[in-house]
Amino acid sequence: MSCRDCNLCFKKKSPPCGIDKDNCPKFLLMGNPNVGKSVFFSKLTGMHSLSSNYPGTTVGFTEGVMQHKDELAHLIDVPGAYTLDPTNDAEEIARRILKEGADKVILVIDATALERNLVMAMQVLEHGLPTVVALNMVDEARHHGVLIDIPQLEKELGVPIIPTVAVTGQGMSDLVESLDRARISPFKHMEKEARWQIIGEIITKVQTITHRHHTFMDKIEDLSSQAFTGGIIGLIVLTLSFTLVRVIGEGIINYITDPIFEIAYRPLLVKLSEFLGSGTLSNVLIGKMINGAIDFEQSLGVLSTGIYVEFGMVLPYIISFYGVLSFLEDFGYLPRLAVVFDALLHRFGMHGYSIIPTLLGLGCNVPGILATRMLGSERERFITITLISVGVPCVSIQAMLTSTLGRFGMGYVAAVYIILLIVWMILGRILSMTVSGFSPELIVEIPPYRIPSFKALSSKLWFRVKDFLYEATPLVLLGILLVNLLETSGFLAIFADKLAPIFKGLLGLPPAAAVPIVMGIFRKDIAMGLLIPLGLTAHQSLVAVVVLAMTFPCIATFVVMWKELGWKKMIISSLIMIVATLMVGGFMNFVFKVIA
Repeated sequence: MSCRDCNLCFKKKSPPCGIDKDNCPKFLLMGNPNVGKSVFFSKLTGMHSLSSNYPGTTVGFTEGVMQHKDELAHLIDVPGAYTLDPTNDAEEIARRILKEGADKVILVIDATALERNLVMAMQVLEHGLPTVVALNMVDEARHHGVLIDIPQLEKELGVPIIPTVAVTGQGMSDLVESLDRARISPFKHMEKEARWQIIGEIITKVQTITHRHHTFMDKIEDLSSQAFTGGIIGLIVLTLSFTLVRVIGEGIINYITDPIFEIAYRPLLVKLSEFLGSGTLSNVLIGKMINGAIDFEQSLGVLSTGIYVEFGMVLPYIISFYGVLSFLEDFGYLPRLAVVFDALLHRFGMHGYSIIPTLLGLGCNVPGILATRMLGSERERFITITLISVGVPCVSIQAMLTSTLGRFGMGYVAAVYIILLIVWMILGRILSMTVSGFSPELIVEIPPYRIPSFKALSSKLWFRVKDFLYEATPLVLLGILLVNLLETSGFLAIFADKLAPIFKGLLGLPPAAAVPIVMGIFRKDIAMGLLIPLGLTAHQSLVAVVVLAMTFPCIATFVVMWKELGWKKMIISSLIMIVATLMVGGFMNFVFKVIA
């Protein structure tokens, strides 16, 4: 029986093959971050896997089905950990999963950093589970002048050692065959000092380092890890990454999704609209007509705006973002970028890795918020998501800045970015001092640069895009439906009318400005365009644009915030957003009155 026949094992209590994961042998795939575990997982399970969060946490792990001879096994890709004496949520979950037990453990070790990898490896072996070790990247170790006596290492650890090169598949079949020889190591629990002493003795016996000249890639690795040159390289890489995400995303929209929606999907909606006629069902499914036609962005129907926002607007950026992110991960650059920015971001209560979602949120807040899953604690994720939603304008806002404020001079356009940057810094500092929890120190292994495998990149991209579609699509459609009902019922107009006194008194804006700003939860660029006919002064326009940029992001982003934070923390984040927006807008109005 092929493992592909058991693809539904985790979705059904009694799948067609008669096997479920509770009765399958359970194998754990463990190792440090950046040792190639994801490549092992994709090769062992194929494309058939599910991503889950550990109960009670947002720490994710992947599980799938692998075939070992004539039996199916439940394979869990345990979160990467440097130690089982936890320093972050991922390492805590790795320890818990290991303590829950398993039939066998596949332990992946990076041959280029054997000493560091042996710390967690020995802790795993101390748990007394049958284990096989995959000594990965033996080709890179050899290129770096690192030679390892594998028979001696096998003797020292007391378990089978299989040399592998995961990206090429070298040693993979030997690894699977060796699972029958998995053994319990004679290692017993020991204190940290004793463990380090034994590691030192093992390294002396099994590892030999020969001289090799620095290559061009070695020199680039050194430059990108240093404070000054690393900062410059980091800014260049981030600029190129952001540009590439935007270019690829817009290219997919302009040349793939928009033509599909216009040529193939619109005629179907038109026919469905004619069949349904007017009425509540038509309003819910198709939405309202804009200038006599279906507008994918403004009609707010579940089948029009709901489908288009998810697959026509957001999915292209998800693909481009995760494509670029996966390349930087597998190339080995992300840890260096995190180290370079860690000291600065820690002042704002964030981890060095926060620079990735923060800056890529400038393209689209949705992938920016989703990217916070790489962060190590709930505190960091909450602060980063809140700052993205408040102080990071997406590309749709930026696209409308010039048309809204450009007629008053480009200084007003620049002022929006400066104000949002100041808000981002001050709010980040306040949250850093008030949000409970801790921001752990950045402990990360910096891998050598390596050319990623196209197959591994494709698999990783597919897993991430698939997870987004499974998780976000129902919520986005539900959000569009809710917005549709609120607008159709007239509640939003009533709500905006109730807010008019606040807009006039605190923000110095005419009551009519309340409607487009409240409408900003649907589409920021459209809402910003609605400010133009109101005849606002330059100062009023600046206040209105800043308030619009800082308040609730688009419905897709808001729904993803709900998914990532949970409804309680989403409400807290939203209240912070509202208070910060009113304070900034009120302060700007006060300053303009003083200088007038």
